[in-house]
Amino acid sequence: MDLIIRNAQLRHTEDTCDIAISAGKIVEIAAKISRKGQQEIDARGRLTTPTFIDPHLHLDKALISEVVRPNLSGTLGEAIEIIWEKKRKYTVQDIVERASRVLRWGIGHGTTVFRTHVDVDTIGGLVPVQALVEVKNRFSGCCQIQIVAFPQEGILQDPGAEKLLRQAMSEGADVVGGMPFNERTEADSQEHIEICFEIAREFGADIDMHVDETDDPAARTLELLAARTIREGYQGRVTAGHTCALAAYDDAHAAEVIALVKEAGINMITNPATNLMLQGRLDKEPRRRGITRVKELLSAGINVCYGQDCLKDTFYPTFGRADLLEVGLITAHAAQMSLPKEIETLFDMPTVNAARVLRLDDYGIQVGKTADLNIIDTPTVQEAFRTQADRRYVIRRGKVIAETRTRTELRIVE
Repeated sequence: MDLIIRNAQLRHTEDTCDIAISAGKIVEIAAKISRKGQQEIDARGRLTTPTFIDPHLHLDKALISEVVRPNLSGTLGEAIEIIWEKKRKYTVQDIVERASRVLRWGIGHGTTVFRTHVDVDTIGGLVPVQALVEVKNRFSGCCQIQIVAFPQEGILQDPGAEKLLRQAMSEGADVVGGMPFNERTEADSQEHIEICFEIAREFGADIDMHVDETDDPAARTLELLAARTIREGYQGRVTAGHTCALAAYDDAHAAEVIALVKEAGINMITNPATNLMLQGRLDKEPRRRGITRVKELLSAGINVCYGQDCLKDTFYPTFGRADLLEVGLITAHAAQMSLPKEIETLFDMPTVNAARVLRLDDYGIQVGKTADLNIIDTPTVQEAFRTQADRRYVIRRGKVIAETRTRTELRIVE
């Protein structure tokens, strides 16, 4: 036996158990395992979970706030303008260095599966995709990365972007991205969505779009996406990120759209850190929160999770640690999730829910599954969020790839 974890506390169980791992796979889970392992870890009742999954990240843009001019207005518009300036100067080496730094942070915080959106447009060309393909290969031993070819500048209003999207998929992108609200008319938004489905069909790929990331209650691309998903029979293979406008709709219309999203089997991703910072920024009081209707979506039985999204870029220039416990804590406050069942759901979001988004079959703590695990320095989910507990051991394919132990020594004179 390569590794045995002793006295692990699994979720939804009262007693601890032992987990035996061989050749990177979980081979036995029992109250006590008599065999010895070449390596053994005593979890001592600590929470042991499957690896975290970040389903929405922008590794090509990460950390650029360290080197570009500041976003003095704090608005989405100025953020995009500064991005344009940086994109024109992108190099593969620059993006690889920044993305690698963030991945190391994320891995240390227990995330070993990432889905990153990567800009594909006529400003930066294919440099971001080429850089992330290199990063994906470099880090293949310690994490899994899915690359989304993301036309942030639009498709119709950025002539040449459609061709670049196809090239990006040919050169190693895994998922077709989109941003249909960033077009001039509703008809163009509809055509944007149709083009994305055409490309997805060509490459047998899933779709993951930025949708209605706006305060505008007139934004309607989520329902356009849902309707197209149903017509294409693409249920379960489409994800919508942000969907901030859903929170701006009146309740009756929001309920209609949520029902359509449910019928379409669309996965939903909220990115509260960025959207709390950007949406409603110019409001007078009462100020809108800006995130999507998390509780209503969950109540409808829709798969919902959260992502880091931006991290020290022009959209979210100051904060971010690639830590999904931190993002979960932000989500808890933004979506007002504090009840015991809600806290458990909050922990599902970067684990089992995110695994559904990325369609990961080989995921979870079960015999026969790959041993991608976290041992968290606390016995419960609630305390994991409250204390932002250390990921004492991060295990990838049965091997410990990161270890964290925070030590505080109090010297109090009474």
